[in-house]
Amino acid sequence: MNKLVSMDKPVLSMIVSPHRSLSPAGFAVLLGGVAALNLAGGAVFLYLGAWPVAGFMGLDVALIWLAFRWSYHRANRYEQLVVTDTELQLQRFVENRLLETLSFPRGFVHVDIEHDDDRQLTGRLLLRSKGKACEIGSFLGPQDRRALAGTLQKALVRPKI
Repeated sequence: MNKLVSMDKPVLSMIVSPHRSLSPAGFAVLLGGVAALNLAGGAVFLYLGAWPVAGFMGLDVALIWLAFRWSYHRANRYEQLVVTDTELQLQRFVENRLLETLSFPRGFVHVDIEHDDDRQLTGRLLLRSKGKACEIGSFLGPQDRRALAGTLQKALVRPKI
């Protein structure tokens, strides 16, 4: 993992990553159960003479496997946020490879979360600075985005002397 270049002491340092609700072992159990049910259903249809249905039952298992494989691949990303006395630094990683590094002056960065009060929906979490916006935590759920916004807002407030 790459180190951030600032020499300032961090006020806040955190890594934000997607939540994985199913472990690899749980996935194996789930896929095994789906495969067993589809195999049993396919055998019944094969016995009844509807042999093309058996192939589609196997296609279900393959599509579920592909969907979970894509999901696990998407979960291999994370963001590192560091708030120092002078700046907020953001680094984005995919499979432990650094994709980009962004730096925002601490006094000029604002945390903004889109929220629709009428429909009680939480939208994107944005860092705004100098007329530009950068989305963070796009892989987080609404509650996690709100919590992250609160944590960042608290960390960005300078203590009064």
